[in-house]
Parts: sequence; structure tokens; C-alpha cells
Amino acid sequence: MANQDFTPQPTADGSKTFFSKEFNESFHSHFGAKQESYFKYVVPTLLIEKASLPVLRLLDVCYGLGYNTATAIEKIWEINPNCHIEIIGLEINPRVPQAAIEHQLFENCDTNLIDSLTKLAFEHQVQKQSLKAKLLMGDARDKINQVYQSGFKADAIFLDPFSPPQCPHLWTVEFLQLVSQCLQPDGLLATYSCAASVRNALANTGLSISSTSPVGRKAPGTVAGFNISCCTGETNNSNSPVHKFPHLSQREKEHLLTRAAVPYRDPELTDTPETIIQRRKLEQQASDLEATSHWRKRWLHVY
Repeated sequence: MANQDFTPQPTADGSKTFFSKEFNESFHSHFGAKQESYFKYVVPTLLIEKASLPVLRLLDVCYGLGYNTATAIEKIWEINPNCHIEIIGLEINPRVPQAAIEHQLFENCDTNLIDSLTKLAFEHQVQKQSLKAKLLMGDARDKINQVYQSGFKADAIFLDPFSPPQCPHLWTVEFLQLVSQCLQPDGLLATYSCAASVRNALANTGLSISSTSPVGRKAPGTVAGFNISCCTGETNNSNSPVHKFPHLSQREKEHLLTRAAVPYRDPELTDTPETIIQRRKLEQQASDLEATSHWRKRWLHVY
């Protein structure tokens, strides 16, 4: 893509973002790119609480401009400058992180962090005493298998593709199955999406889910993990700590019993977005689940 496709747009917190013509969506909401990274990804994955650990590993699915990675590094090192951070980022378009550097979107960050983000954007790897990072370029469906085969296990996964209707191939059961296999037993995955199809797909991979606080919109995000407890008295048979999160609301639970919860599927991880969307439509039409419109009318008073 040409440079002119990436014109910085201001957001409410003073940070800037880009608009993707390919996906017809902004990379971030008007609320603020940096605030989104902190409240939608760093906070739900408990990186603040885990920052005292000597090593933390992060997987950034759809690295984009680099805000999620940058904010995570910044917040971890504020608490523990000696924490060794290992990061793998997945990104299909090398021009996006490069344009973020060229437009100086991280000018308020520490000089050392800017240097690392620049190396990551242009050289796709960083090797320093306290930071080891790789940016794997290409279709995330190919690259996630590479991450899994390498044995990398993340303490936190940031799942940040464009929305499911625009980018369905990165929200399928099959893709998320591989993503979940790159998560530590006590790790946490966070995403901005609360779509029933996404939550159901995550549940299909064996993860438990909960909601995160709304950021810049009414809808919440989602946090998922193998050891999430959403009810008191739940036992944990592993040696991993159980992370306590709120119950899903009754409205959210019922949403997962509607046709909206039919997940996207991509059996060979090679289908086009159009094929994936059409496959889901056919599955929804054949489903005996409640029509989503009925659920929406029942909860109309919430809106």
C-alpha cells in the first residue's frame, strides 16, 4: 500500500491512528489508541500484576501500528525495569508499523522503546538484554502455526484483528484453536470483541470467557483463559492460579444461545473471507438456535 493510505487521525486521548481502506475500518476507536491498548489488553491480561516476574512472554495477533506491544512494554518496565520481555507479533502489512514510526506516533515514548519499535517495524526483530521481539510478516493463519511449532507459550495474547464481518478468517474456530495452544496454562487472552461468534469460538477451543469493561463504547471486550473462574467455590485441579473474573450477565449468556453464536469456520485455514462468511450463513440458516432478533427484542430495554 502507498504511504498516502496511512494518514494519522487524532483520537480523544491525544494519540493517533490510521484508517484502513482495505477493511473500511479505523485501527482504533475515537476514544483513543493508547487508552484502548491499556484498558482492552494490558489490564485484562493482568500484566500489571505479573510485571514483577523475571520473564514475560507476549503474543500480539495483528500487531498493526504497534500500540498494544508498546503499551505493554512501557507499563511492565514502569513496575519492573528488569523484567525480560519476549514478544512475537503477527502482521500482514509491513507498511502499517513502518508508517507509525515514520509519522512519529510514539514520540512521547522513551527513546529506548522508540528505538526497539523502529527496529521491529523495519528489521522485524529486536535482541536486547531486556527485550527479545520478532515480527512475523504474512497471513496470520500461516504464522500462528509457526509460533505453535516453535513451542512459544505466551503469558498474554492480544487478539486484535479487524472486526469479524471484515476479517472473518482470523476469528474462526480453527485459527483460534492454534492461538489458544500458544497460551500458557495460567495465561490470558484479551480481545476488544464481544461478538457471540467470537466468544463461542473461544469456548470451543477449551477457554473459559468473561467480559472486560467497556472502553470507548457501550459494548465490553472479552478475556479468556484456561484457568478463569467466574463463580465462587470452583475448584482448580491444576497447579496454575485461578484468575477471578465477573460472571457473564444473563443477557450475554442468552446471546450465546442464539444464531449469532454460530462461529466462523475455516477447516484448512486457507478459505477466502467470502467463503467463510457464506459457510456461516448456511450454518445459521440450518440452525435450530433462537433467532438473534428475538433475543434482541427481549433485551431491548438494555439499549
